[in-house]
Amino acid sequence: MTVSEFIAKWQRVELTERSASQQHFLDLCELFEHPKPADLDPLGEWFTFERGADKHGGGKGWADVWKREFFGWEYKGKHKNLDAAYNQLLKYREALENPPLLVVCDMDRIVIHTNFTATVKKVYEISLAELGAARNIEIMRQAFHDPERLRPGVTSEAITTEVARRLAQVAQGLRTRGLDPSEVARFLDRIVFCLFAEDVGLLPKELFSRIVQKSNRDGARFQKLIGQLFDAMMEGGDFGLEEIRRFNGNLFTESPALELTPEEIDAIQEAGRLDWGAVDPSIFGTLFERGLDPEKRSQLGAQYTSREDIETLIEPVVMRPLREEWQQARQEIESLLRTGKSDPSGKAKPLSEKAARERARAVARRYLERLSEVRVLDPACGSGNFLYVTLQKLKDLEKEALVYASDNQLGAFLPMVGPWQFYGIEVNPYAFDLAQTTVWIGYLQWIRANGFGTPPDPVLRRMDENFRCMDAIIDLSDPDNPREPEWPAVEFIVGNPPFLGGKRMRAELGDEYVNKLFEVWEGRVPSEADLVCYWFEKARKHIEEEKCKRAGLLATQGIRGGANREVLKRIKETGDIFFAESDRNWILNGANVHISMVGFDAGSQKQKTLDQREVISINSNLTAHADVTTAKQLKENFKIAFQGPVKVGKFEIENDLATKFLLSPNPHSRPNSDILFLWVNGLDITKRPRSYWIIDFGSASLEQASKYQEPFEYVQHFIKPDRIRNADRQRREFWWRLGRSGGDWKSATQNILRTIFTPRVSKHRLFTWFEGVTLPDSAVVGFARSDDYFFGLLHSRLHEVWALKLGTRLETRPRYTATTCFETFPFPHPTPEQEANIAQAAKYLDDLRSRWLNPPEWTREEILEFPGSTDGPWARYVHDPDERGIGTVRYPRLVPKDEEAAKQLARRTLTNLYNQRPTWLDLAHKSLDQAVFAAYGWDASISDDEILARLLALNLEREPAKRSGE
Repeated sequence: MTVSEFIAKWQRVELTERSASQQHFLDLCELFEHPKPADLDPLGEWFTFERGADKHGGGKGWADVWKREFFGWEYKGKHKNLDAAYNQLLKYREALENPPLLVVCDMDRIVIHTNFTATVKKVYEISLAELGAARNIEIMRQAFHDPERLRPGVTSEAITTEVARRLAQVAQGLRTRGLDPSEVARFLDRIVFCLFAEDVGLLPKELFSRIVQKSNRDGARFQKLIGQLFDAMMEGGDFGLEEIRRFNGNLFTESPALELTPEEIDAIQEAGRLDWGAVDPSIFGTLFERGLDPEKRSQLGAQYTSREDIETLIEPVVMRPLREEWQQARQEIESLLRTGKSDPSGKAKPLSEKAARERARAVARRYLERLSEVRVLDPACGSGNFLYVTLQKLKDLEKEALVYASDNQLGAFLPMVGPWQFYGIEVNPYAFDLAQTTVWIGYLQWIRANGFGTPPDPVLRRMDENFRCMDAIIDLSDPDNPREPEWPAVEFIVGNPPFLGGKRMRAELGDEYVNKLFEVWEGRVPSEADLVCYWFEKARKHIEEEKCKRAGLLATQGIRGGANREVLKRIKETGDIFFAESDRNWILNGANVHISMVGFDAGSQKQKTLDQREVISINSNLTAHADVTTAKQLKENFKIAFQGPVKVGKFEIENDLATKFLLSPNPHSRPNSDILFLWVNGLDITKRPRSYWIIDFGSASLEQASKYQEPFEYVQHFIKPDRIRNADRQRREFWWRLGRSGGDWKSATQNILRTIFTPRVSKHRLFTWFEGVTLPDSAVVGFARSDDYFFGLLHSRLHEVWALKLGTRLETRPRYTATTCFETFPFPHPTPEQEANIAQAAKYLDDLRSRWLNPPEWTREEILEFPGSTDGPWARYVHDPDERGIGTVRYPRLVPKDEEAAKQLARRTLTNLYNQRPTWLDLAHKSLDQAVFAAYGWDASISDDEILARLLALNLEREPAKRSGE
């Protein structure tokens, strides 16, 4: 058959849809050289007419023709409403396995709607008379043979980003003119909604675009016209010759229009030319919000949460119980329709067919009403992403129930789920307004995309009670009497509260705010905890008070450790954690950080899921193995590990300045080496030592310190100006001293020739030796031990596994703390032979590493000489002291042999070594591990979970440490 023959034949045909549709399709197969359904798929499993006619108790077919992964095809009689046919396909597309194309046809027209995920929808309309056009023949061939070639090239994300960029320009302009932030936000929200409403048919076609054009870049004229449109949308009525639907809600209430510049009108006009029906609110809101107020949101760490992350939390917390209820309802319906009984195993007498169907209908109605009563709160809703995605998931489930009821001839129920069931709390007025717009746009998009037409007037409903612009964790309406704010009673709480570390809260939020926050939450949230913990505790309390059933919140991975973990412990005391993603990659300001997701309730959810696997229980550190959070600090480990001194000022100095100070005399004849130490931070361990020194006056008085003249004058000039403004009185008054002197470390190491350091935060858990005259930075943990045996235990697999679980993370790097990682670690009680084996293996490892880091072929020994005292920190290096005890320090250190050697050595770092982990290093560690496992009497092949369980058992057997005051 040729195209001309096909056109001529079907121009004459006046048959009904039922009589003509299958023959029409068979002719198309022949025309475009495609096998017919019965030839290609005799069983009708993946290419067939009347797909679904025999499904669900004899319900009507879902598509007149269906080819898996190609199309669903619906016919209508000539000149009938093809929009109705398309809506029918939309309602059943899930049952058709979401084909990439949805095709409707009335024999005079073929209309192809693309249905690809995350792309702009595209429509190809081909009339019978123009079927022979080259482009139309190409489109039809692709529909039958290669639908992927009809995939739109523009993604919804690309359009969303471009829309947000253009409107952010307008937002910036309005802000720089000093306009009220709330008015700017509300005005731009209305612009956003109008552009969307125009493209999806809620406003007359191209109305908004015509307003922009008619204004002719005149700001006052645009302000007048758009204000009139806003007024018409609020109440409904005439706008010029156009009739405007009634939108109502609170979006167009008290809606002053703002005057724009010509350039801003141009930006809106360009944004209006894009496909607003394809805008994805789940990312649009955040992109636009950044343009509106980037400083405030980045301050509090509120960032775009991907749809995948949102769904990962929403599914177990909100959707899982609702789906389980739906499965129970379906089982009851199917039993009633099949046996006449709600429970087929019960003894009750079967109902008549009519009564059973009425009962089944009531079950379906009851479930749909149940969905309409669901209430969801996001107490840090930002631009509404969590609420938008949750609404879509809830609507998807409602649609499944509606289609099921229709297929089983239980009646045509109306959809009832909508934005009015969602609640938000947001302190930022920009985001507060935008969140409501996001949710409404998402809702209207969903009903349009799923074949449920458009909503009746009013299109929008008021949401004054649902969304609250307020601080979610403290009510300062009466500043003298701060209190905990009220959250609405709901069924589910979900969201992504702001990321802000406990140590940054005062700098970002101010002392007054933080002090009042601590006052209100005293006894419930530790003062050292991160800001997110207040949302966790508030949600826990809401559940305890039966104002909520389940909550799911996102936090940084730090929620698992330290003071933060206390809020998870409280959750387990009054309820339980039923879902967690313990360690998940996430992007924050372009950096890869680690987050945790936590779902919790009052303890009713018995099935627990941790990191996508079923577990018996989830501990407060988000593990399922032995609960190491119960580990106690041990007496035998006390006063061995110390965090380095806290400087509070740039007391560290480079080598050249230190050498100058070391050689300069003082009025009291004491050498400056008394108060100058070698100094290292984490970089000096993970990379290469940079030969830094630190000025440390210890507990010296002002008079004593001033006699070390040049170092004191340096501190006076460079450090005092900042220190005298410090909020801490001690640090303000004693400005020449380190913020925390590290006296405990100095006392513990005064008779030790070498000590062990490890960075508090690093990719690899590394332990290294340093001379006793070296002072660790606060970002380093030092160990007051000098024996190889102890070094070997620290560098063993057992200690590393323990430290990783007891510590937390900073971004992608594990954090080590003296109290949690070390003081809880139960060391073995070895025999002398076992101790010697560990020491030997540790020394062997260190010797190999040291030779790799500083090969003798590239290094030489240099003797650094300067005055020193026999009662000072450099005493062991002092030669030829005089009667005062002052002599010459001769300190040996390794330096590169020459410039070429220095270049080679620059690449020899511990991080690079452990990134490569050559065979010799791996074998040395395995040899050490074998010796350590033997001291415990354990097999070296046991799993990490078994290691943790056994170490915890040992910990709980040992004597706990007693702190001062206990």
